Amino acid sequence: MRFPASRGLWAVLTTAAVLMALNRAYAQQESQKAAQNPYLKGTEGYYKGPRGLTSYQPVAIVQPFAATMAQEVAAKPGIEREHQALLEQRYDLGDHPAQGVTMEHGKPLQEGVRVKLPPGVTWEQLGAMSPDEIRQRGLWPKGFLPLPHPFQPTGGQVFPKEEIDAIKRQDGRDLTRFDVDFDLPERFLAAFPPAMYLTPRPDLGDVSQGKLISLTNYYEMFNGILTPRQLEGLRLLLTPFPEQQFNATDDRKSAIPSQGVACFDCHSNGHQNGALHLTPDTRPEWFRHRTKTLSLRGLNIQRLFGTQRALKTVEDFTEFEQRTAYFDGDIVIAVKKGVNPLERGSQVDFMADFQEMLDFPPAPKLDVFGKLDPAKATPAEMRGQAVFFGKGQCASCHQPPFYTDNLMHDLHTERFFKPVMINNMMAIGDGPIKTFALRGVKDNPPYLHDERLLTLEDTVEFFNLIDGTKLTAAEKQDLVAFLRAL
Repeated sequence: MRFPASRGLWAVLTTAAVLMALNRAYAQQESQKAAQNPYLKGTEGYYKGPRGLTSYQPVAIVQPFAATMAQEVAAKPGIEREHQALLEQRYDLGDHPAQGVTMEHGKPLQEGVRVKLPPGVTWEQLGAMSPDEIRQRGLWPKGFLPLPHPFQPTGGQVFPKEEIDAIKRQDGRDLTRFDVDFDLPERFLAAFPPAMYLTPRPDLGDVSQGKLISLTNYYEMFNGILTPRQLEGLRLLLTPFPEQQFNATDDRKSAIPSQGVACFDCHSNGHQNGALHLTPDTRPEWFRHRTKTLSLRGLNIQRLFGTQRALKTVEDFTEFEQRTAYFDGDIVIAVKKGVNPLERGSQVDFMADFQEMLDFPPAPKLDVFGKLDPAKATPAEMRGQAVFFGKGQCASCHQPPFYTDNLMHDLHTERFFKPVMINNMMAIGDGPIKTFALRGVKDNPPYLHDERLLTLEDTVEFFNLIDGTKLTAAEKQDLVAFLRAL
């Protein structure tokens, strides 16, 4: 039987079209199976090698958002189990509140050394060893190694549950990520919401009135206290803008398209809530450092900004955050996701005006020189002050009255351990770190730039080894008492 020529041609074309469609679908499926992210691939394989194949993240998304989300939601329990096992291997995460001392709002202050020692070793024995001996014998406590992001290959901003719940309740935004949750127990974080103190109005005390300041309440709380310029700066600090994980594209980590995040989503009430990120200024991904949110208290006395970046003004830092850090340091991705280029004269400057009003909390035992008033301090605090300015060498960097020298210092932590891959992060030396102001340190846990030190006792033990000061157990205890008084 013969078909008309037109029908035969139509059959051939239809068959060819079907075959082409099948080939495209097959190729797309194979591409999705095989095409791992080259941004995460080193010269020796994925997560390996001294450098990555590219500094840039992929721009094109090769599968539907729903499929990506489903995969990452399914993978989340395993990722979190692995990270939780790491935390439990490193730390005593139990609830051990200090007696007779609290953080703001009466929140219990966790005490005690939480970093676990290697089996058969004491802190005194470690303190008597040289860095080379500790390194060669593999005795550097695991809790003193750099702490990875809870999901290092993806990184990005992760918020504690208290902040997520409060912003959802007040502003209707959801800062939940579907791929990972915040990792440290709430008991080790600063009191929430933090207090806020203003340098020009110390008479007002905590101007936040125990509330989280957000877009829905800032005007009624501060109208009549701030100038119009400062009010506008505060509004901008509370306004969400697109960010790497929270944006309106299909390359996000929120279930629904997001307006983004605000500066004060991390710096709650101008302080911090424990929110974390990865530093944007290193490649490949597994060499990037976890970074905690710094408190903005006392910003007016600071001369360097960023935990490991020596930015010279808060205006520089504000622009850097929204143009670069918000997007993991990738300016191409920033454009794709909707970067907000703040204007220096009428926006960045206003934001800086407000930030520079944020004050440290009161320290009633300190005199005008930032040292203890003997009439108000306890004997333990006075002994701790003597250790701080003497044998402990703490004041070499942390100088009164604000207990910072406004410099960067390299602690050379790599003296104590060999490079090691930890949950997809390469643990090496930390490099230069900003000297954090210790005023109000009791209300600013956890400690160090990556939150690896959960308590002040952990911090004292860490620096006792780093500085080689060989403090006794009694001297360490007194030093903690002094730090709590700051």
